[in-house]
Amino acid sequence: MVLGAQVLPDGSPSPALARRVAHAVGLVRAGRVGHLLMSGGPVGHPVPEARMMRDLALRAGLPPDRVHVEEESRNTIGNARLSAPIVSAHGWKRILVVSDAYHMPRALYIFRRLGLPAAGSGARPERPRAEWWAAHLREAFALLKTVYYLEIKGVTAPDRLP
Repeated sequence: MVLGAQVLPDGSPSPALARRVAHAVGLVRAGRVGHLLMSGGPVGHPVPEARMMRDLALRAGLPPDRVHVEEESRNTIGNARLSAPIVSAHGWKRILVVSDAYHMPRALYIFRRLGLPAAGSGARPERPRAEWWAAHLREAFALLKTVYYLEIKGVTAPDRLP
């Protein structure tokens, strides 16, 4: 399962989105996964992130029957909740979550907390820049917020967490 990232205002993929898809395509080509489930709705742009990711995977040569989409979620909790029925419908027993490496601890916490059997594979840029390192710091605060919402407030609705 590939978690969404920003679609830029001009309709092109952000570096994070392109990096995640490239990493996932590499996993398919290496035989580590059989299918990709792209997860992400329209956040900040009318094109759902999942649709953009699907198009990138198809352009990379993956067969259409191996690329699936969930295009309603707006955050990581939504990725997990709204993808669960798709995972179940296909009979998949394990999930390999693909996201940026800095996002992986929080993503796996969410997926496992919501009962999905998930492992992770983190994408990394070739040359990390300042924004990559800043994302690590932002993610530490996001993890605290996520724990608060899931454990203390009991929020599990897909789009209740900003």
